[in-house]
Amino acid sequence: MARLGRRASFEERLRACQLIESGKSPDLVAEILGFGRATVFGWLQDYRALGPEGLRTKKTRGPVARLDEAQLARLYAFIAGNDPSQLSFGFALWTRAMVAELIRREFKVRLSLVSVGRVLARLGMSPQRPLYRAYQQDPAAVAEWKQHTFPAIAAEARRLGAAVFFADEAAVRTDYHAGTTWAPIGRTPVVATTGARRSVMMISAVSPRGELRFQLFDQGLDADAFIGFCKRLIGDADRPVFLIVDNSRVHRAKKVKAFIDSTEGRLSLFFLPPYSPELNPDEWVWKNVKHDRIARASTRGVEELKALALGALRRLQKLPALVRAFFADPHLAYIGDGLR
Repeated sequence: MARLGRRASFEERLRACQLIESGKSPDLVAEILGFGRATVFGWLQDYRALGPEGLRTKKTRGPVARLDEAQLARLYAFIAGNDPSQLSFGFALWTRAMVAELIRREFKVRLSLVSVGRVLARLGMSPQRPLYRAYQQDPAAVAEWKQHTFPAIAAEARRLGAAVFFADEAAVRTDYHAGTTWAPIGRTPVVATTGARRSVMMISAVSPRGELRFQLFDQGLDADAFIGFCKRLIGDADRPVFLIVDNSRVHRAKKVKAFIDSTEGRLSLFFLPPYSPELNPDEWVWKNVKHDRIARASTRGVEELKALALGALRRLQKLPALVRAFFADPHLAYIGDGLR
């Protein structure tokens, strides 16, 4: 007969003890009810000492915590405030093995990887894909831009009735791919595409009002090409244009500065802090066009790639609400709603 052990209900335990107390043999009770002899005697001991309540199932205690609250707080500060390389690890991404080593090193406690996972979950942490930022970025310059420089630009734009655009350039290659597809397990799918590596250069500009302007180039973007784009930008505008760009050499070329001066205020150029792409909403254009559209297609040549890029940009140009949504990125909260 199967042994029930701790799976026995309270009623079964009580019945076993009552039968023994009424004179039945413990061995016979254990055999009839299917319980182990030692288990039945354990119940009888609890029954005689505590009465029927002593037979109720007790919750088992979980494992004893190896780290106290103070140690957990320190561990959270270590992980949330540093990347592993800052603590003499060889990589910049935290793994459970690294956290286990950190716990051993700092608290002299050894934990399994499963236990480390439980600790991290208790701290409110989960595996996440990080955002990468250039270490050369100057936080003080970013703060100055958000708190003083851009508010002054926006105030002047409102005073002059100028349109504010953020511009950026990006290249896409015929061998750029991203995304997943369904396929039988163990059989990696193959998508036919070109093996040639050709590029298309793109430049675009977006405004908080949802406007998108763009241009494609077969070659890399130089000062003359950037000036040509700027001419088209102000040609489409019926008011002054404030254009915000990064610090590339093309944007700061003497030829570009001379052109800006020649527009007599129709176009003004402003520069984001160095190494701060997250401050530019036009980065979302490239995420939408490159990652969400082009990367999921299969191109067989540069002309097909160019057609895909053109189609993706034209599609986005017809979706001003989506362009405005780019400005909802928390990193772009400094722009506000005053320019819409």
